[in-house]
Amino acid sequence: MGDALFVLIILACVAVVVVLMLGLGGFAGGGAFNKKNSNKLMRYRIGAQFVAVILIVIYVALRQNGG
Repeated sequence: MGDALFVLIILACVAVVVVLMLGLGGFAGGGAFNKKNSNKLMRYRIGAQFVAVILIVIYVALRQNGG
């Protein structure tokens, strides 16, 4: 279980980085894409960060309990 959870954590962190890079790219480019998608990408990033943090907390809790 621990290895599968660790892989999920890695995937969640990669998702955060991908959404962050999309947001930064849109911000740097400006224009219509930034106006249309900046808030949506920020919400996606916050959601992905929330999932990643929750998974990390679960992983740490399982590790402390010997799971």
